[in-house]
Amino acid sequence: MGNEELIKQVTEKAEKWLTPAYDAETQAEVKRMLENEDKTELIEAFYKDLEFGTGGLRGIMGVGTNRMNIYTVGAATQGLSNYLNANFKNLKQISVVVGYDCRNNSSLFAKISADIFSANGIKVYLFEEMRPTPEMSFAIRHLGCQSGIILTASHNPKEYNGYKAYWDDGAQVLAPHDKGIIDEVNKIASAADIKFQGNPELIQIIGEDVDKIYLDMVKTVSIDPEAIARHKDMKIVYTPIHGTGMMLIPRALKMWGFENVYTVPEQMIKDGNFPTVVSPNPENAEALTMALNLAKEIDADLVMASDPDADRVGIACKDDKGEWVLINGNQTCLMYLYYIITQYNKLGKMTGNEFCVKTIVTTELIKKIADKNHIEMLDCYTGFKWIAREIRLRQGTQKAKTRSEVSGGGRKPWRQKGTGHARQGSTRAPQWTGGGMVFAPTPRDYTIRLNKKEKRAALKSALTSRVNENKFIVVDSLSFDEIKTKNFKAVMDNLKVSKALVVLDEESTNAAISAKNIPTVKTARVNTINVYDILKYNTVVATKAAVASIEEVYA
Repeated sequence: MGNEELIKQVTEKAEKWLTPAYDAETQAEVKRMLENEDKTELIEAFYKDLEFGTGGLRGIMGVGTNRMNIYTVGAATQGLSNYLNANFKNLKQISVVVGYDCRNNSSLFAKISADIFSANGIKVYLFEEMRPTPEMSFAIRHLGCQSGIILTASHNPKEYNGYKAYWDDGAQVLAPHDKGIIDEVNKIASAADIKFQGNPELIQIIGEDVDKIYLDMVKTVSIDPEAIARHKDMKIVYTPIHGTGMMLIPRALKMWGFENVYTVPEQMIKDGNFPTVVSPNPENAEALTMALNLAKEIDADLVMASDPDADRVGIACKDDKGEWVLINGNQTCLMYLYYIITQYNKLGKMTGNEFCVKTIVTTELIKKIADKNHIEMLDCYTGFKWIAREIRLRQGTQKAKTRSEVSGGGRKPWRQKGTGHARQGSTRAPQWTGGGMVFAPTPRDYTIRLNKKEKRAALKSALTSRVNENKFIVVDSLSFDEIKTKNFKAVMDNLKVSKALVVLDEESTNAAISAKNIPTVKTARVNTINVYDILKYNTVVATKAAVASIEEVYA
């Protein structure tokens, strides 16, 4: 597409935002961009629509279809409302929880979302102030809601915000709901389709009433209160890095019995600009600078930091030389799992049906600990929603000892007995029963640290997951001549796939040439498949010859 054609396209899209459906401030900003001789800002704001994907929305805040603003957030909420009303039409009252973090505009987006939900007849439990993501998840289950959202961009830079959608189990949405919600969101053509006028009678403010119940539940997780009593004087330095952790974490630590909890005053101030750090990511050493300085000053024993929505933690402690060192996610999960297992054994709490869940980017060392203690280890995709799925499938039958999101191996065989080649709709995930407790430090990419065997296992697990999710399509071939004449996108449309990783055999490799300019498609050979491409794309499409090679490699 030429530059003139692109400018024409974005201009036409931007001019639609000059209608009465958009507020005066938004119209003025769009008009300014249109009149600016430099069209860079206009292009970046309107060259595409901010995509509502399986993880929700995330983007830079500002005016435009490619930005986080009240209209893109409004479209997401209207689409989710439509999906909820269609799926729970026989329910007397559908309800949702709405939470938000410390970021700029998070509160605004949350309140507008609450108005839209209520305008669609959905009861809303809206947190009075910012709250951690885990508490929002808990509130969905505690209040018996069908869904929930939280406005957060996790540990991303200050310019960003995001929108995450959750289902009735307190986890982010999975198939088939993710696709269903995305379809509904994509039907929202303009701001005129969004019901902004809320119904106050359907909005209930929540806060301390849920905080207390949640904290009481958190306290029950303590394995050995007597051990805490023996170490109650331990000096702990904590920082929320201006985020939601300040609302509950210091309080939770004191409830557990820790009497020397120190916080970093400058970072106990809510601020979406995160003025004291370069990035609000607690896994980055720079973000812990102020906490470590305080720790050295008071001779503390432990440093902890949480990200803006308090679902990620960074930890530092002293080594055997008394020097402060950061502990990564893999190290944290190894220590936690070992402690949990040894303490449960010591206290006689093991029942024999425990299991652990880790994602495919969690170190394989964790499996060795589980194996040595005769505890089943399960692998899943990266993300708490996949961990929650494993718990849900075993609800009531098994008790999970730990949940871990940090490298891993494939547990299921590449091709299950009796299924034949994978084809969309032809293979189904095994039906499990049970549930439990899972351990998860942080969702960090540790693939570069994996050895060859671990990478192979991770690939096998990722491919198997696509099969189990009915997202692996087998085609006879993808010849260059066929693709050249029919256009690669037409082939994808015929398969009813909008986004895919296409795995080619040697004879079909030239077909990749036709896919280079399609942003939603990536091609690969069997020996160049990457775990993160498998996770990134909704569907894997492979030729029969490629499947045969895959089965040979991962048998």
